[in-house]
Amino acid sequence: MNQILEMRQKRADLWDAAKAFLDEHQDENGTMSAEDAAAYDKMEADVIKLGKAIDRLERQAEIDRELNAPTSIPLVSKPGKPGEDKTGRASDEYRQMFWTALRGHGSIAELRNALQIETDSEGGYLVPDEYERTLVKALEDQTIMRSLCTIIRTDSGERKIPVVASQGTASWVEEEGDIPESDDSFSQITIGAHKAATMIKVSDELLRDSVFDLQSYIAGEFARRIGAAEEDAFINGDGSHKPMGLLHTTNGAGVGVTTASGTAFTTDELIDLVHSVRGVYRPRSAFLMNDTTIRALRKLKDGNGVYLWQPGLREGEPDKLLNHRVLTSAHMPEIAAGNKVILFGDFKSYWIADREGRSFKRLNELYAKTGQVGFLATERVDGRLVLGEAIKCLQMKAS
Repeated sequence: MNQILEMRQKRADLWDAAKAFLDEHQDENGTMSAEDAAAYDKMEADVIKLGKAIDRLERQAEIDRELNAPTSIPLVSKPGKPGEDKTGRASDEYRQMFWTALRGHGSIAELRNALQIETDSEGGYLVPDEYERTLVKALEDQTIMRSLCTIIRTDSGERKIPVVASQGTASWVEEEGDIPESDDSFSQITIGAHKAATMIKVSDELLRDSVFDLQSYIAGEFARRIGAAEEDAFINGDGSHKPMGLLHTTNGAGVGVTTASGTAFTTDELIDLVHSVRGVYRPRSAFLMNDTTIRALRKLKDGNGVYLWQPGLREGEPDKLLNHRVLTSAHMPEIAAGNKVILFGDFKSYWIADREGRSFKRLNELYAKTGQVGFLATERVDGRLVLGEAIKCLQMKAS
């Protein structure tokens, strides 16, 4: 049994012990003494810490698998001239010139001549194709939404998407009787391209150090900063200079359940939330909530006294609630009156539109007096819920 499996089993055993402790020490009203509550909180905190440690080990294992994978594919055709099939941002020349430009070396005129076909409208340099894929992968590692939703790529600012507003039906008719017309009707939504940007500063000394991995540093900072902004917008965005999020009042997920309390939810309300989503979407559905909300649901039981939350035991297996995956995001609202605290459904119905061509621009003078160089990183992206019936939310009762 490898380390991850051992830790998963230890986590499951700890959780069983915590549940038994809770059952033994809480009274009929669900309350405990301050000493017992503190002991239970520590047990639950240990479960949470183990879960995070398991996540880290699984990410490390995934990176190890990627690094140990073959770096090239076997040659099965006649070799051609190096780089003859690569043009534009995919070419080796472009990649070399791009990083030379960001490090500030070489002839400016030469660099501009090599890069001028790939500058954006604001003078930045569009990143090479291979590095674009690195940035997108880094974003996926930083956020939960990109791993759940449908990703499309556009080369222009807008894309109109037809959506079925109402579906046709079949009818029973008499022999040789008229067959009534019943066609699908369609509406349209528009996905555009909103701009997200961040300024990354690097010291002159690090840039002159050939050992410093500028590519990895920029990719990591870009993903951390832009990823956080993306995730917040994909969940809470209002559509004003940013994507329209899943919790948008009119164009986001509908309310499947409103709780009877403004401070807590019940097992029955969670079951009602699951069944507020049509059965055709439920096999692919998942829960999304804040980590503090998960803490509350861990104490819920079904009618047989069995805890609803099920920790994953096998490697790569997520925690589950009512037999559906439980995922967390710090950008989901916490439990409070009127808040939409849980999303449930098929997240593939939310579309994220990446406009091709993330851009970096080197700023030499802005931070010169502090011995730093600025790198302005930008991307254009949008997001929109395309199929509203596929995702519902649980909303706390307003105060």
